[in-house]
Amino acid sequence: MQEPIKVLVVDDALFMRKAISEILQSDGGLDVVGTARDGLDGLEKIKTLAPHVVTLDIDMPRMDGLEAIRHIMIESPVPVVVLSSLFSDGAVTFEALRLGVVDFVPKPSGGMSDDMDKARRQIIDRVKIASGVNFDNIRRVRMQTDIADKVPASPVTEPRPPEHLIALGTSLTGPNTVIRLLTRLAPTIPAAVVVVQEIAPQILPAFAKQFDQHVPWSIEPARDGQVLSQGVCYIGSNQNALRIALNDQGQPCIRLGESRDRPLDQFFSSVADIFVQNSVGVLLTGIGDDGAVGFARIREQGGQTIAQDARCCVYPNLTAHAIAQGAVSTIVDEIQLPGAIETCLY
Repeated sequence: MQEPIKVLVVDDALFMRKAISEILQSDGGLDVVGTARDGLDGLEKIKTLAPHVVTLDIDMPRMDGLEAIRHIMIESPVPVVVLSSLFSDGAVTFEALRLGVVDFVPKPSGGMSDDMDKARRQIIDRVKIASGVNFDNIRRVRMQTDIADKVPASPVTEPRPPEHLIALGTSLTGPNTVIRLLTRLAPTIPAAVVVVQEIAPQILPAFAKQFDQHVPWSIEPARDGQVLSQGVCYIGSNQNALRIALNDQGQPCIRLGESRDRPLDQFFSSVADIFVQNSVGVLLTGIGDDGAVGFARIREQGGQTIAQDARCCVYPNLTAHAIAQGAVSTIVDEIQLPGAIETCLY
C-alpha cells in the first residue's frame, strides 16, 4: 500500500488551519502532518516534518506567503500550493506563479454548498498532483528590468491582423513557463499569441494585468469576441473552452464557451482551421494527454508543432503523449523555445 502524502498546512487563521486540515484528512491518500501559523513557523516545520507538499496562505504576519515561498524554494525545496483569498491581487498571483508554486487556488469560503464541495475536491486534487512534480525543473523567472521596447496594443477598433498565430497550450505549472517564454520572445514577430493554461478564471484578469507590466508583449485576458491583433498575447483559462473563429467581418477572433474535457484539442484544432499553414502550436509542461489530436490537425493543415522536451518539464505528460502520437514536428528544451518559434515564422 502506498504511503500517504504528507502535507503541512500554513495559515495564520486557526479556523482555516482546521478547515483545510479536515478537507485534506477526508482523503485517505493524504496525511496532514502539521500546521503552522505563519511563514517563519512554516519554514521551521518544513525542516522538522519533511512534508511532501505545503499548502500556504499569503496574507500572514511576521513572514507572509510570498517571502516564505522565496525561502522555501532556496532553503527547503518542496512543492507549494497557495490557498489564498488574495486572488484578485494581480501582483500577488503573478509573483507566486513566477516563483514556481504548483498552483494558486482561491481559498474556500461559505458553508457546505456545491461550491464548497467543488473547492474541497480541487484542493485535494491539487495537493495530490503537486506531490508528483519534477521539482528539479521548477525555477523562478528572472524578470526584465527594462521593457522600453514594449509594443503597444492596437486599439480594439483597428487591430493589426496577425500573419501567424502562436497557440500555446499547458496545464499545471505552465504559467511559470509561459512567463519565462514571453520575456524572451520578440514582440515584433508577425504574429499574435493565444495561451490556454491552468489558471482559475477569477485570478486571470488581475494576473494578466500584472503580467503586462513585466514583459515587452501586450498581455490581455482572453474575452469572447476579441479580435486578434499582432503583437498581443491573449491569456485564457482551460476552465473555459477557448477556440479561434472568424467574426461577421471575416476577422479572426476568440470565442469562449462552457468548459469541456479536452480544451487543448479544441483550441489547437480551431487554430489550424483558421490559420492553416500559418499556425504554430506549442505544447508546454502539464499533466494529462490533451492536445495531441489538435496538434495532429495543425500538422495536417501544414502548420508547425513544437513541444517542450519532456525531460525539462515539471510535468512531462502533455508533451510526452503528443510526441508518442507522432503529432510533434519539433522538440526543444525551454531555452530553445523562442528561437524555434521564430524559425517557424520566417
